[in-house]
Amino acid sequence: MKKDRHSEYYEAILQIRPAKKEVLDFVLDLVEKRNDVKISKINELKTGFDVYLTNQKCARGALATQLKKKFKGKLIISKSLYGQDKLTSRLVYRATVLFRLDK
Repeated sequence: MKKDRHSEYYEAILQIRPAKKEVLDFVLDLVEKRNDVKISKINELKTGFDVYLTNQKCARGALATQLKKKFKGKLIISKSLYGQDKLTSRLVYRATVLFRLDK
């Protein structure tokens, strides 16, 4: 990850629904073990948690599959256009990974 990123920078949002501390602790533990991703912020909502991550590949790949293995739930991955890179003119997307626990 580049050093010049600001503290609020994120590439992906991991949404945990409904709010379950056990799942959030599992995600925090996974992120702490990795050195290619950091947590920008965590929003606690009525419906669950939003975890803002600095690495989209990690969120869509490793974290999503680990959550699916450990907990029973549904995984929905989507992306939205964020902007365009100034140097390369490539389109830049942000990912949203929704993990909804089964009742």
